[in-house]
Amino acid sequence: MSVADVSRRRFIRLVGGGSLFAAAGFGLTGCDRMPAEAISGWSGPGADAADPRRTALAYALLAPNAHNIQPWLVDLRERDTVVLHVDRQRLLPETDPFSRQILISHGTFLGLLRIAAAEQGYRIDMELFPEGEFATDAIDGRPVARCRFVAAGEDDPAGAPDPLFAEILRRRSNKEVYRPEPVATAHADRLTTSLHHQGQQPGQQSGWRCDIARERALVARLRELTTEAIRIEMATPRTHRESVMLTRVGSREIARHRDGIDLHGPMFWWVKRLGLMTPEKAMTPGTLAYQGGLDYALGWSQSTPSFGWLTSPDNSRTRQVESGEAYVRLNLLATALGVAMHPVSQLLQEYPEMRPLQQAFLSAVGANEPGVVQMLFRLGYADAVPPSPRRDLDDLMLGAS
Repeated sequence: MSVADVSRRRFIRLVGGGSLFAAAGFGLTGCDRMPAEAISGWSGPGADAADPRRTALAYALLAPNAHNIQPWLVDLRERDTVVLHVDRQRLLPETDPFSRQILISHGTFLGLLRIAAAEQGYRIDMELFPEGEFATDAIDGRPVARCRFVAAGEDDPAGAPDPLFAEILRRRSNKEVYRPEPVATAHADRLTTSLHHQGQQPGQQSGWRCDIARERALVARLRELTTEAIRIEMATPRTHRESVMLTRVGSREIARHRDGIDLHGPMFWWVKRLGLMTPEKAMTPGTLAYQGGLDYALGWSQSTPSFGWLTSPDNSRTRQVESGEAYVRLNLLATALGVAMHPVSQLLQEYPEMRPLQQAFLSAVGANEPGVVQMLFRLGYADAVPPSPRRDLDDLMLGAS
C-alpha cells in the first residue's frame, strides 16, 4: 500500500470508516484525476523550443517554491537575457511577512535556470539585484536578477553540463509519511559536504553549512518543535487562512489555478461535493476539513526520521536568493541518492506567534549569529510521489517575448 493510500484511508476513517459515503450511495472510484495540463511542464520543454532561454525557463519553473505560489515574472525583451522579477501579486504576507521565503523561491528558480542553460552549452552571467537590493521588510518592482546567456567555450567550466540536470524532472518535495529508518550515513555525508563542491555556486564561501540531525534526542526534539509549529500556524486564523486560500480541491480548481496546495482524487471530490470541505470549514476547528488537514500535517511531522537545515553567512537579500540556489542543488542531489526531501517552513516563519518556538529551534540546533538558518527540511526514504501543478511559461512573461 502506498503512503498516499494510507493518508486517504486515515482521512476516510474520520467520517466513520467510509459509512457516510456508503449511506449516501456514493462510490469512490473513477473521478477527479490530476489534470494532465496542470503537470505537462514535468515532461520538459517542447521539441520546437528554439530559444535557449525559453528552454532553460521551462525547467526553471519546476523549482520548489513556498506554497507552490510560483512567484516569478520573467522579461525576455533584452537580447540573450532573462530578467527575473517578483510577482507582487503572489506573496505570503502573513506567513512570510518579510518575503524571505519568496526570495529563496527565486533562488531555486535561478538555480535550475543555470543548470538548464549549461546543458545547452551556455553559461549564465548572473547579476543579483542589478538595481540594488530590496529593503529588509518590503519587495518592490526592481529586478531580482539579470541573467545573460553566453555561449560557453570548451574550456569554460561554467558552461559544462551539470550531472544534476538529469534529476530536474524527477525532483519532488515529498510531503508524505517517510519510512522509519534514518538517512544512511553515506547519504548524509554526501549532502552535508556538497556545498563545498559547487564550484562557483553558492556554498563556496565560508559561512555556508548544511547540517543533518543524527542524534536520536535531537531528531525527537525537532519532531516536537515542528509538530507545535504546525499547531500554531493552524491555530492562528490569519496564517491558516493564507494556506486555506491557496488550497485547490478537485481537478477543476487545480486546472483553473495550476498552483498552490493540490488535493485531488475520489475522496476529495466527494467530500467537496458533500459540502464538507469549504474554506470556511477548513478554517473552523472541530470540522472534518480542519481536523483532516491537521492530522495529515502531524502525520508527516511526527514520522520524520531525519531533519536537515541550511545556514547562510548572513540574512541579506542576496544571501536569501543564494540560499534558494544552494537548496535546490541539495534537493537534486537527494533525488539522485534516492533520498526524499521536503521543506518544513513553519518553524522559520517570522510572525510574532512563532518567534518563541523559533528561538527554541535555533537553540536546539546551536545556530549562532551572524549565520542564519534559511531552510529546515525533512529527509528520509519514501515511495515516489506525483509532481505538483505548474502554470504555463507564458503566464510568467512580462511584456512581449
